[in-house]
Amino acid sequence: MSKEIIVNADARETRIAVREDGQLAELHIEREERVVGSIYKGRVDNVLPGMDAAFVDIGLERNAFLYAGDIVPGGDEGEGADGGEGGGGGPNLNRFGRRSRAHANIRELVKRGQEILVQVVKGPRGSKGSRVSTRISIPGRYLVFMPDEASLGVSRKIDDPKERDRLKKIVESLRRTPDGARPGYGLIVRTEAEDKSERELRQDLDFLLKQWGEIKAKADVTPAPNLVYSDLTLLFRILRDAFGQDVDRLVLDSAGDYKRAHELLDFFGPSLKNRVELHDGEKPVFEQLGIEQDIERLLKRRVWLKSGGYLIIDQAEALVAIDVNSGRFTGSTSGLADTIVQTNLEAVSEIARQVRLRDLGGILVLDLIDMNSAADRKKVEAALDRELKRDKSRCKIGHISPLGLVEMTRKRTGETINEQMDEPCPYCNGQGKLQSPESVAIGIERDLRRLTRAQNAEAFRVLCNPQVAAYLIGEAGEDIEQLEHSLQRAVYVRVSEDLHQEKYEIQPGKMDEMDRSLLPYRKGQVVEVQIMRNPLVAPPGATGFTESGYLVEFVQGAKFVGQNVRAKLLRVGRSSATAEVVGRAAGGGGAPGERSETRGGEPTSEGRGDGSGGGGGGRNRDRDRGRRGGGGDRGGDRRGGDRRDREPQTA
Repeated sequence: MSKEIIVNADARETRIAVREDGQLAELHIEREERVVGSIYKGRVDNVLPGMDAAFVDIGLERNAFLYAGDIVPGGDEGEGADGGEGGGGGPNLNRFGRRSRAHANIRELVKRGQEILVQVVKGPRGSKGSRVSTRISIPGRYLVFMPDEASLGVSRKIDDPKERDRLKKIVESLRRTPDGARPGYGLIVRTEAEDKSERELRQDLDFLLKQWGEIKAKADVTPAPNLVYSDLTLLFRILRDAFGQDVDRLVLDSAGDYKRAHELLDFFGPSLKNRVELHDGEKPVFEQLGIEQDIERLLKRRVWLKSGGYLIIDQAEALVAIDVNSGRFTGSTSGLADTIVQTNLEAVSEIARQVRLRDLGGILVLDLIDMNSAADRKKVEAALDRELKRDKSRCKIGHISPLGLVEMTRKRTGETINEQMDEPCPYCNGQGKLQSPESVAIGIERDLRRLTRAQNAEAFRVLCNPQVAAYLIGEAGEDIEQLEHSLQRAVYVRVSEDLHQEKYEIQPGKMDEMDRSLLPYRKGQVVEVQIMRNPLVAPPGATGFTESGYLVEFVQGAKFVGQNVRAKLLRVGRSSATAEVVGRAAGGGGAPGERSETRGGEPTSEGRGDGSGGGGGGRNRDRDRGRRGGGGDRGGDRRGGDRRDREPQTA
């Protein structure tokens, strides 16, 4: 298997891609100082016996969570119990020198106000703070140094028994003191130590011992809460943890990083220096190698398989659900069972890649296509287990249930790639769905009925989103007219594009006052209207609204959608009017304005109606009809408007 690491460094972020056989397998992004792995001197802020945990102020935005099982017994600022390998350090300690969870009592371990040295083991996520532990571990190239343990371990990925014994003997000799005393620290031999000499391991241990001494010295003089040790940069961690003999090449696009990589490799990997390359092409390295396109696909919910099937990946608060679908894959002529098995085998391979690539953690539920044969299920289980062995994060897999479900867990240390690169939609708050405009309109009608029972108001003013207003008023104003008849009240609907689709405001008031402030329109007046699409009006019809949010309907207006036009009002109602387009608005865009074209003199109340009115009595009769729920139009036609709203701008 070919493997390469590609590094793209910009001023604001560093991205590192790991490709296996030409496919993107891992993506790491660093945009700010890393928290996981850093060591802080903190102060216990609160002790919660009911949770068997404490919250520690480490100087970050939110307090860190410290579980009792993650505290070194009797420790004070990181100096804890003395436990030996193969035997406990006390009656309540296990063979690793750790206090058993059954005996851990948070009130015995820490006190409020106590200063302790902690390491972040899981970064903040969502509304949760970091998780910390007093069990410090410092990784090197070949060894992991644990100052508060007395254990010795070898990576399980080194499976040769002879090599494991050789490494264990070397490390035991390195830990042995001249006087034969028990060593004051523990070590884990990393996978990269395979076939390495005693000199190389000793060099790595000396570096870790020196680093721990510096951390302790700084902790002694640093006030709490404060950072004591910051984990290394992303490039250094990749060089230390991932760049080994199995990597064919390391490509960097920064001359500075190229120089630093050579300096670091002089210390722990001189033989790897000839595999480091500097990209100096015209195109950015991620673009030239097609990684940018892979990242774009990475952010999508649907992942296509080569056969035509696809995965649906949904990340929720409690778990990650991955659904397998056959899609366009019809299989071979051997039958449905073989088609299902082929789809599931391809799916589990891609699932293992996507889990690593997106850095999904916690509980994962895989919904495979149902298989009736136990042999087929075992075949798919074995394929999933084999693919996940490439993953460095710890995974646990359950058996396929009769329903085709696989439950698995994967160690999570921070945000997923999607969480790093995306943010919740501000319009739907990350839910992915909104109430439909019709549902919101129905909710407004219910609120109006409730307010009518509770208040003795003559009229209501409603402000809402334009799409909602279209459903509330209805085609040709029929729905608002029926609502006014039902309520026995006048309703004035106004729209605002800035208002969220699910938000609206309803304000009660007197009809005379609302007439003066909300309805300065009359038949024959020319106004500027912004035309929009109306889901209830088929072309060539269209709907628009004035600057003050007054809805205007057009019999011929579809070709002007998205434009500002000058419109002549033919009929005027409380919530809407009908009009015809007489020209384009000045400038052809921007917020719609209004202007009047009158034929001399101030308009009279009789002239503001749609039908013929007889002096002031026409207006009084219209008001009476409004109180009886008679209609929304001023004058002859009854065309109303209705919605919940705040105080709109007056014309």
